[in-house]
Amino acid sequence: MAKTKNTAPTTTEQTAPVLVRKIGKTTYMVGIHFSQTSKETMDDKVLRLIKNDIRNAAMCG
Repeated sequence: MAKTKNTAPTTTEQTAPVLVRKIGKTTYMVGIHFSQTSKETMDDKVLRLIKNDIRNAAMCG
Protein backbone atom coordinates (compact mmCIF):
# COMPACT_ATOMS: atom_id res chain seq x y z
CA MET A 1 0.00 0.00 0.00
CA ALA A 2 1.53 3.32 -1.08
CA LYS A 3 1.32 6.35 1.13
CA THR A 4 0.36 9.65 -0.41
CA LYS A 5 1.45 12.98 0.91
CA ASN A 6 -1.12 15.77 1.10
CA THR A 7 0.46 18.98 -0.08
CA ALA A 8 -1.10 22.29 -0.91
CA PRO A 9 -0.09 23.83 -4.22
CA THR A 10 2.60 26.42 -3.78
CA THR A 11 1.72 29.97 -4.68
CA THR A 12 3.79 33.08 -4.69
CA GLU A 13 2.52 35.57 -2.18
CA GLN A 14 1.71 38.92 -3.72
CA THR A 15 1.26 42.06 -1.74
CA ALA A 16 -2.28 43.36 -1.98
CA PRO A 17 -2.83 47.06 -2.65
CA VAL A 18 -3.52 49.09 0.48
CA LEU A 19 -5.35 52.41 0.75
CA VAL A 20 -4.20 54.65 3.58
CA ARG A 21 -6.35 57.50 4.83
CA LYS A 22 -5.73 59.66 7.88
CA ILE A 23 -8.76 61.26 9.52
CA GLY A 24 -7.89 63.34 12.54
CA LYS A 25 -5.43 61.36 14.65
CA THR A 26 -6.57 58.00 13.28
CA THR A 27 -4.91 56.34 10.29
CA TYR A 28 -7.01 53.80 8.39
CA MET A 29 -5.33 51.13 6.27
CA VAL A 30 -7.66 49.17 3.99
CA GLY A 31 -6.38 46.14 2.09
CA ILE A 32 -7.86 45.45 -1.32
CA HIS A 33 -8.54 41.96 -2.66
CA PHE A 34 -9.60 41.11 -6.20
CA SER A 35 -11.00 37.66 -6.87
CA GLN A 36 -9.31 35.77 -9.69
CA THR A 37 -12.52 33.82 -10.35
CA SER A 38 -15.01 36.69 -10.34
CA LYS A 39 -17.41 36.83 -13.25
CA GLU A 40 -18.45 40.42 -12.51
CA THR A 41 -16.33 43.36 -13.68
CA MET A 42 -15.68 46.42 -11.52
CA ASP A 43 -18.06 48.40 -13.74
CA ASP A 44 -20.75 45.75 -13.18
CA LYS A 45 -20.23 45.91 -9.40
CA VAL A 46 -20.44 49.72 -9.24
CA LEU A 47 -23.55 49.78 -11.43
CA ARG A 48 -25.17 47.08 -9.25
CA LEU A 49 -24.38 49.04 -6.08
CA ILE A 50 -25.85 52.25 -7.53
CA LYS A 51 -29.01 50.44 -8.62
CA ASN A 52 -29.38 48.86 -5.17
CA ASP A 53 -28.94 52.26 -3.48
CA ILE A 54 -31.61 53.79 -5.71
CA ARG A 55 -33.96 50.85 -5.07
CA ASN A 56 -33.41 51.03 -1.29
CA ALA A 57 -33.85 54.81 -1.22
CA ALA A 58 -37.19 54.46 -3.01
CA MET A 59 -38.37 51.89 -0.44
CA CYS A 60 -37.27 54.00 2.53
CA GLY A 61 -39.21 57.00 1.39
